[in-house]
Amino acid sequence: MVKEGLVVRATGSWYEVLCGSERIKCRIRGKLRLKGVRSTNPVVVGDIVRCESDGGEEWLIFDIVPRRNYIIRRASNLSKESHIIAANIDQAMIVVTLKEPVTALEFVDRFLVTCEAYKVPAVILLAKIDLLENSEEIDAFHSIYNSAGYRVIDISATQGVGVDCVKELLKDKVTLVSGNSGVGKSTLVSTIDPTLDIRTGEISESFHKGKHTTTFSTIYPLEEGGYIIDTPGIKGFGLIDIDDKELWHYFPEMIASAGECRFYNCTHTHEPGCAVCEAVKDGKIAFSRYESYLKILDEDDKYRK
Repeated sequence: MVKEGLVVRATGSWYEVLCGSERIKCRIRGKLRLKGVRSTNPVVVGDIVRCESDGGEEWLIFDIVPRRNYIIRRASNLSKESHIIAANIDQAMIVVTLKEPVTALEFVDRFLVTCEAYKVPAVILLAKIDLLENSEEIDAFHSIYNSAGYRVIDISATQGVGVDCVKELLKDKVTLVSGNSGVGKSTLVSTIDPTLDIRTGEISESFHKGKHTTTFSTIYPLEEGGYIIDTPGIKGFGLIDIDDKELWHYFPEMIASAGECRFYNCTHTHEPGCAVCEAVKDGKIAFSRYESYLKILDEDDKYRK
């Protein structure tokens, strides 16, 4: 017997696959791991997979439908390997706070670069705006990311600000939601759909060993249509197999200026006549974004050595 379904939970050993209204517990067939995939996890949340049964209760994933896209991070202990977070994503949302806690802009920029590189549209949710005493911080943040071409939505889950707007964006789409610990992802999701609790959600009987639901990425169906992919705490994103010379392609505001550079192969770091550097000096490109570009270049270069 063969079934096709959506991977809704992946622990690395077992996978929960939604086939219609039925959830089945699967393992990966050994051969699937031998296809040269440079990833620590060959099957991920969001994958459409084919499973077969041996006639008993054991189900094996034997094939993965080609992915439309995916989001990755650098594997924790293997710098040159990737860890795929989720696949077949319509959009990604990063939840950011400027207070309690402060989200580092470099983290935001790494997330956005990763989305650009793997062709996943991104939206920024500026959360807990009720904690900010004046609008100057909000305006400054908007200025940085609006000028880079990103949509920023101000939200306060406790006061209901921006929640309806986010609901509309989520409807009938598969959305990956990420953010540092403490930024209010769980509060936001439970406000959007009270039937969900991504922080303390129920564990399937297939995984009755009591692991916390945020240990692994999990996909949740929304009551009004669509899915949310909740990611575990991710400290940083890294690009795999992307040449330094290509990195600026994933900063949209740099693309707008790079055509005016004196040299066609300008790295936008030190060359004379660099239009990108001039745009930074003139305030057309936010310095924090340019700084993130330099840091990613420097860090990824170290990983390649």
